[in-house]
Amino acid sequence: MNTLIEDAMKLEYLTSNGQWTKNAAAGMNFGETVTALAFAEQQPIDEFNIVGFFPTNKQFINLLHGRGKGIHKTSAV
Repeated sequence: MNTLIEDAMKLEYLTSNGQWTKNAAAGMNFGETVTALAFAEQQPIDEFNIVGFFPTNKQFINLLHGRGKGIHKTSAV
């Protein structure tokens, strides 16, 4: 299983060169959930998911979600 950071709004995965891709197989594997979470929280993205991706059968497991340092949208009441 690869542990990836997914931009929750764009459904793209962070690559090892800091770019975003729709191809989960090209996403950077962080190995551990806590490593991916700590990294994602420092990124200039709004909402993210930490996902487990199984390249052999292309299945996903949503492990965690959170917010980075991007501009957070607020809703008017």
